[in-house]
Amino acid sequence: MKVAVSVSDDKKFTEHFGRAQKFLIYEFNGEEAEFKDSRESEKVAGEKHQWGKSLNVVRDCDVIICLQIGMSAKAGLKSDGKKIVEDEGSVEEVLNKFIKHEQFLKKPLNF
Repeated sequence: MKVAVSVSDDKKFTEHFGRAQKFLIYEFNGEEAEFKDSRESEKVAGEKHQWGKSLNVVRDCDVIICLQIGMSAKAGLKSDGKKIVEDEGSVEEVLNKFIKHEQFLKKPLNF
């Protein structure tokens, strides 16, 4: 599955979905995430509701990891079949948490 992480300009930390200037794209195989691409999402300073520009950049991704996301954007992404993960931290930290969570969900329940 493809995972997009919204990042600040310096590519180190997660960013608000609608404000993100870049998205780092990873391929997640169930065990690890491999970097595939960096995509630009140019925003206009002062313009509101630019989440559609971000969506166009990550439309082929299954999971979006971002610092925060507005209500309209969240509804739009969910209706487009995207899984949204809101998390704060470095790209490495949020990816590692996502991977651990996905692996935990695949473990069988032992009763």
